Amino acid sequence: MVNKKDSDDPEKSFVIRDKRFSAQKEEEGAAQAKPEAKKEEAPPGETEPEQKAALPEISFVNLILSLSTSALIQLGEIQDPTTQQAEKNLPLAQQTIDLISLLQEKTKGNLTPEEGQLMEHILYDLRMRYVKATG
Repeated sequence: MVNKKDSDDPEKSFVIRDKRFSAQKEEEGAAQAKPEAKKEEAPPGETEPEQKAALPEISFVNLILSLSTSALIQLGEIQDPTTQQAEKNLPLAQQTIDLISLLQEKTKGNLTPEEGQLMEHILYDLRMRYVKATG
C-alpha cells in the first residue's frame, strides 16, 4: 500500500508499507487458534523454503559443473556424498563425459566465450582423468 504524506509538498517522499508480513502473522494466528486444523505436509521430494534458498541458481554453467562433479565421482576422484566412499564406475563416467561433449556440440555458437572455455577445460580434464583411470 502506498500513502502520500503531503500532496501539497512535492519534495516529500512516499511512504511504502508492506503489509504482507502482518497478514501472514494473522493467518498463522488463526491457524493456531483452530487446533483441529492440520498442517499440510510437503509432498515427498519438496523441501522447506529455507532449503530452497540454499540451492544454487539454475544456469548452464551450474549444469556443466554438476555433470562434471558426477563424472569425478564416477571416476573415483572424489567421494560419493551418499555412500561416503570413492568408487569407480568407468562406463558411467564415460557416458557422463560423452553427455557433456554432446552438450558442447549442440550448443556450439550459442555459448558465451566463458561458457565455451569452461566446457573445453572441463572436457579436457575429465578425458585425461578417464585415460589415467583406465590405464
